[in-house]
Amino acid sequence: MPGRWPRWRLSSEEDGDADMKRRVVVTGIGCINPLGNDVETMWAGLKEGKSGVGYTTVFDASRFPTRISAEIKNWDITDTGEDPKLWSERARHTRFAAGAAKQAVKMSGLQDDKNLDPTRFGVYLGCGEGTQDFIAFSRMLTSSLTPDGVDLAKYMRVGLETLSAVQEVEQEPSMPTSHLAAMFNAQGPNANCLTACAASSQAIGEATEIIRRGDADAMLSGGAHSMIHPFGVTGFNLLTALSTSNDNPTKASRPFDRLRDGFVLGEGGAVVVLEELECAKRRGATILGEIMGYGTTADAYRITDIHPEGRGAIACMKMAIEDAGITPADIQYVNAHGTSTSVNDRVESFACKTIFGQRAMQTPVSSTKSMMGHLIAAAGVTEAIVCLLAIRDNVLPPTINYENPDPECDLDYIPNVARQAKCDIALSNSFGFGGQNISLVVGRFKG
Repeated sequence: MPGRWPRWRLSSEEDGDADMKRRVVVTGIGCINPLGNDVETMWAGLKEGKSGVGYTTVFDASRFPTRISAEIKNWDITDTGEDPKLWSERARHTRFAAGAAKQAVKMSGLQDDKNLDPTRFGVYLGCGEGTQDFIAFSRMLTSSLTPDGVDLAKYMRVGLETLSAVQEVEQEPSMPTSHLAAMFNAQGPNANCLTACAASSQAIGEATEIIRRGDADAMLSGGAHSMIHPFGVTGFNLLTALSTSNDNPTKASRPFDRLRDGFVLGEGGAVVVLEELECAKRRGATILGEIMGYGTTADAYRITDIHPEGRGAIACMKMAIEDAGITPADIQYVNAHGTSTSVNDRVESFACKTIFGQRAMQTPVSSTKSMMGHLIAAAGVTEAIVCLLAIRDNVLPPTINYENPDPECDLDYIPNVARQAKCDIALSNSFGFGGQNISLVVGRFKG
């Protein structure tokens, strides 16, 4: 495909066929999000069409234009068996990543494998920034105000007295990867990407490439994020991206519906264990599915607007499908980016129609953001896990709150009720602010 970088190949001596690339399978999954603090609870909520949206409690949002969000409920780092004192100054997103990773690694059985070379076990996440101490920042600012503005010298002095050096380090997006590496003795490749809403999908794609080209045998991949804080909500309100349907929180996220008015902020973390196929087979691991294809493009357009003709989204989906060695006709379900913003939903629908052609109206598409909100950097991996579960159970999750058809969004969005349907191959889309586009093709493992 023009513009596609060459794939690394095993030598014929290693594999017997120089044209074969190493296959990458999923052997563990874990998540913490507004619908549940483990995979099966989340999945049950999705199948029931349950909403995780409510009024914001993480901070006082009573005077904000948006007073609703999809928060993590009834979970603490102690639920993982970790020492709460050790984690007391670690960021909210890092805790989510650790909790999800513990679930995934336990499911995979990797922690019991004495033969896994730790230098060939890595971490690649797509995590956002940690939350800052907003009260401390407010005190710094108010204490240093003068009639002429801000006394920066005093601002600095108050900061040195008030802020925590540990928390300053811990708010960095790369900290979850560092902590996970230490927790699981993953001494191999270690990286974090922050490409907005596409981050954790890109992390999975890049971790897959690392295994494919032979630089690792196993990778923890996924992401974590929480932007439910004053700066996050203020920023998205400035962009007019958030729903202001405060009177009915559970109805606010309504992808593809004609009355949609923006997305709902969510938070969470999700992690998958990726392994080279033969490595997983040698361990006798249970294989949950396969990462078949990865596509990544940029709109090269505007920072907060998807290209109106969907050129990046179309190229990205096409790339992932071709990388998987299949055709659009093989896709049986699409987990859409589906943010519930006017432009995204319209353009993504157009892009799907371009890719699937005459089959577009018969290809089921849904947005699980209708139920769990937008997890930002953690959204993509969570939705890839949803695809794995849809394949496992042959159940397609719905788009809830789809009540008012939009003539520009006229696909089969699996409205309001989950559907029993055969599903062997699914496509997961993630399109981020800045124009980053990621598509993953996830398939049922067939030896």
